Amino acid sequence: MVFKQFVYLVALAREQHFGRAAAACNVSQPTLSAAIRQMEAELHIPIVERGHRFNGLTAEGHVVLEHAKRVLAERDMMQQSLDEMGQGLSGRLRIGAIPTALPVISMVSSPFYERFPKVSITVLSLNSQEIQHGISNFEIDAGITYLDNEPLSHVRAKPLYVEDYFFLTKATNPAAAANAISWSDAADLPLCLLTPDMQNRRIVDGVFRSIGKTPKPAMETNSIFNLCSHASAGNWSAIVPGQLLKFFGLPHGTKALPLIDPQVHRTVGLIVADREPLSPLARSLFVMTRSIDLAKINAPQGF
Repeated sequence: MVFKQFVYLVALAREQHFGRAAAACNVSQPTLSAAIRQMEAELHIPIVERGHRFNGLTAEGHVVLEHAKRVLAERDMMQQSLDEMGQGLSGRLRIGAIPTALPVISMVSSPFYERFPKVSITVLSLNSQEIQHGISNFEIDAGITYLDNEPLSHVRAKPLYVEDYFFLTKATNPAAAANAISWSDAADLPLCLLTPDMQNRRIVDGVFRSIGKTPKPAMETNSIFNLCSHASAGNWSAIVPGQLLKFFGLPHGTKALPLIDPQVHRTVGLIVADREPLSPLARSLFVMTRSIDLAKINAPQGF
């Protein structure tokens, strides 16, 4: 077996279609299909459920897929190590970030690029579960996600900043006359919240449950930027992380009130796989974050 066969198998599992997988690998469909069949012949097992179209992998195929991902990851780490020994670190650093961390990720990626200009960086907006999956399956090198809300497995973690929460509403809203608002009072108002698949939403829902409240959001979105735009344009208010407002400012005609009773804080940090050897890209990013001025990331206490 050769690396290309593993590349084709991983692409096929990802694309769920022979034609799309072949296009992603820049080969013809017959070439990809022949490589998969050759792998089946060498291993004496069926890898793909046969049919007129792709019907998934067999149980044996899933085992081969997991090993293929590890082999390709090891190949990439070997190449990164050789590059690092020669002309310096290079390659592509893949970072998955929860949506609420997107406004601050440049505080991590920019100094990394200054230190390692031969490395290209890809930043993906992912929810926390997708980040955990991506780390575990060698699909991303690092993640920026919540550290202290839902359990993480088989990762090394480093705190970056503390996320706190604000009630964003129109300046003309009677609630805006106060200097702060309780979670209980906020629950009774029309709210725009993130969708339930986002951990930020699960944090917000957990706070409401802790005080015996179950708000019914008037609008849901998976975009933190939509939270702000709808709070400034509609008759609803939003619960947003302070870092979003710090980096982009208050939308025109709005006011942000600290949410109190209770005061809620969650830690957001960098995670990489807890495995040896750690890839040079992930290792370098993890070490570099020690020198980041975290005070510049943490949001001020008010706006």
